[in-house]
Amino acid sequence: MRAIMLMFDTLARDFLSNYGNDWINTPNFERLREKTITFDNFYGGSMPCMPARRELHTGRYNFMHRSWGQLEPFDSSIFDTLQQNGVYCHLVTDHSHYFEDGGATYHNRYSTWEGFRGQEGDRWVPRKQAENHPPLNPLNKSGISVEQHFANRTRQAVEEDLSTVQTIQAGLDFLEQYKNEDQWFLQVECFDPHEPFYVPATYRKLYQETPNESPYFWPKYGRVTEDVGEQDLIELQKEYAALISMCDHHLGRVLDFIEKNNMWEDTLIIVNTDHGFLLGEHDWLGKNVAPMYEEIIHLPFFISYPEAESGTHTQVLSQTIDIPATLLDYFEIENTLDMDGKSLLPVLKKQHSQPLHQEIIFGTNGGHVNIYDGRYVYMRASVHPSNGPITMQTLSYASLRGFFNKEVLDSMVLKEGNRFTNHFPYTEVEVSTYIDSYSVGHLLFDLKNDPKQLTPLHDPLIEQEMIQKLIKVMDQIEAPESEYQRLGLRNTQRQTIERKK
Repeated sequence: MRAIMLMFDTLARDFLSNYGNDWINTPNFERLREKTITFDNFYGGSMPCMPARRELHTGRYNFMHRSWGQLEPFDSSIFDTLQQNGVYCHLVTDHSHYFEDGGATYHNRYSTWEGFRGQEGDRWVPRKQAENHPPLNPLNKSGISVEQHFANRTRQAVEEDLSTVQTIQAGLDFLEQYKNEDQWFLQVECFDPHEPFYVPATYRKLYQETPNESPYFWPKYGRVTEDVGEQDLIELQKEYAALISMCDHHLGRVLDFIEKNNMWEDTLIIVNTDHGFLLGEHDWLGKNVAPMYEEIIHLPFFISYPEAESGTHTQVLSQTIDIPATLLDYFEIENTLDMDGKSLLPVLKKQHSQPLHQEIIFGTNGGHVNIYDGRYVYMRASVHPSNGPITMQTLSYASLRGFFNKEVLDSMVLKEGNRFTNHFPYTEVEVSTYIDSYSVGHLLFDLKNDPKQLTPLHDPLIEQEMIQKLIKVMDQIEAPESEYQRLGLRNTQRQTIERKK
């Protein structure tokens, strides 16, 4: 048994022809339509990058317990489990967050790994190299990461130098060596099409006859401001489209190898992403600070399973948390881990008559907590102007880059274990957030009748039903008490649920 997971970061569903886009050139993603099962209702869970990867390792929600951070000492990784059962696991990636303080324990869960430098603000090339970089469009993000990006560009003169291209090539090199071997898993993880949307002119010319020499290619996260016009957003979307087309081209190289070596017939193949992106939709840019609209959280997902009928679609409600259970099931390894996710194989074999999930949740630590039941999505905001209280349950004290400050560490309280910590003792710390869900308020949408989320509902009865469903899930995953306080879900509402059970 062999399995390949090809993962692109920040791949927005609405920018693929498979899901109805009629202006972006993605012929290789289109090939997946015939070779895989396309999931039409696949969602992310814990956002953004590293929380999503914790789900890939653990099969469990984590965004209410922990923000961005390392894989915890108490976390169970399926890649450890796979190795313990004789499955060789290899990771190739240019996702630089794996090699920073807040992500430095994930890649070591694989048998071997290979990393490539240069994405986003990867602290790689000395920044003096960026002194003579071209003028920056004033709409773009600014700061150290931008200067670092231009320094890194000095070692990316041609397409073959780009770290995504090197990552794909490393994946192909592994496949060439292991194509006749058994019992292995390969994760090819590309940071593109994550911003900045830096892409060779070949792909930019697919969408702009004369590409701007100072493009709008790296948006500041937040609400669309008055200085960003409609044409600016169109340019930004075209830069993103160009990068998706580059990813599509190199996806084609992997698909060519799979077809040449008849791997569709005996290999589990997954093509996925961690999240999407807002490029002006709902008047927002980015993914962390805005509510988790469909453009961010409703994901493209494709899977080819040797025993399943390819070229089909499934409407089953599913999530990133389901991938780990699926891999264990595929390799015929007993799943003894306590997961929120479930195997997708019964769905693929058409042996699953009941819904995989009655409800799913998703969100970012300190932001809206969202629940979706297959029709309604309810986004619960903080009821406090401070957007708190927020606590984290952890034994690792690193953030994205750097460590928790003294103020946070001074709030530390040692507590007994719970489900999230697999019953290991843990420390709880108090933190703040840059996300302002309070000013946005609660949101309720009927996705059946309003799939673009253009018109929020104001229906107190439906809202109360969704609140009760949310509390039920929060109780099941043993959400921190601070989350109930932050969201205004106190004991009176929780007791209502108990009486109805």
